[in-house]
Amino acid sequence: MPAEFDAPTQEWLTVIGIGEDGVAGLGDEAKRAISGAAHVFGGKRHLALAATLIAGAARPWPTPFDSEMRDVVALRGENVCVLASGDPFLHGVGVTLSRVVASAEMRVVPAPSAFSLAASRLGWALQDIETVSLHGHAIDLIRPLLQPGARIIALTSDGEAPTQIAALVTGNGFGASRLTVLEALGGENERIRVTKASGFDLENINPLNVLALELEPGSQARILPLASGLADGLFEHDGQITKREIRAVTLSTLAPRRGELLWDIGAGSGSISVEWMLCHTSLRAIAIEHNAERAERIERNASACGVPGLTVVRGAAPDTLTGLPTPDVIFIGGGGSDAGVFDAAIAALRSGGRLVANAVTLEMETLLLSRHAAHGGDLLRLQVSRAAPVGSMTGWRPAMPVTQWSWVKP
Repeated sequence: MPAEFDAPTQEWLTVIGIGEDGVAGLGDEAKRAISGAAHVFGGKRHLALAATLIAGAARPWPTPFDSEMRDVVALRGENVCVLASGDPFLHGVGVTLSRVVASAEMRVVPAPSAFSLAASRLGWALQDIETVSLHGHAIDLIRPLLQPGARIIALTSDGEAPTQIAALVTGNGFGASRLTVLEALGGENERIRVTKASGFDLENINPLNVLALELEPGSQARILPLASGLADGLFEHDGQITKREIRAVTLSTLAPRRGELLWDIGAGSGSISVEWMLCHTSLRAIAIEHNAERAERIERNASACGVPGLTVVRGAAPDTLTGLPTPDVIFIGGGGSDAGVFDAAIAALRSGGRLVANAVTLEMETLLLSRHAAHGGDLLRLQVSRAAPVGSMTGWRPAMPVTQWSWVKP
């Protein structure tokens, strides 16, 4: 049942944050909630930590984990308690619960998060650092955060993750960075160890660990700038790429807004999709590419640029567009002149959605001119020239002009 529907005013579910110190770290309110609950849900570790307080039925999470929380929702109205790590609403089970249980039905008693505990041990101001959860996610998510002088606290998945992250950091030219592994924070097995990324040799790392990074780049470090228009060399491509300057203007025209979904039709190298997703962690993109080799290249570029969540659809538009989630924004690069592509894209776009198309060929430009005549919108002509040798001197060498049409669907 969605949390916003038919929610009673009476609380029946208590969500308790518990740390590695177990019962000793709980307040009186949390202790009363656990001991008075008819059903107590949690991971096996959480249930063991609170075992001395549990008088009702101890209910470990099923395997595989049920994101719909059916067992919890089935007990709606009874006295139920859920145990979670630290702050349940910071990358925790509280977020999952909130999708199926209204806030008026829940009472939440949080504990310090792993990020808070790590920051307190390091003496770092949380508001001044980057935090990222890599628990259950690809470690590539850390790549956009690899910035000179940055400090990062990363929540990891297991005891192998710090070694893998150290290798990734070193491979990106940040081998001199200082890495601190903080294990089992708050518990009797707490341990803190420090090393360099390039010389990472720590062993027997507790699966419950947080990794803190103080980044120091080398002269050849791979750094993703914070502005649109990444250097072309940061992408693997076969020449089928929206060039840097045109890409920067195109991203500005696409105008990403929080939570939006982009269709990138004829994605080529995937540079537009990648930069779209780099604008904000809430943004999503689907890259449609008919060439199998390029589709694989898009996936590699997505991982290398820290947006492994980019969805790649193999096949030619318009056939592959059927059944995809409704887009908020569409970019048409390659294949726009193919029969039916524009009509399918316009039909799929939601009302108020934005469409941007670039043309370098006369055929595609003619199509954009006709669409502008029929639908309105804005036309833009972009021309970039680069200085290049002309004999013993230097002159301007123009790149192919790009015609851009942008339009908002009524």
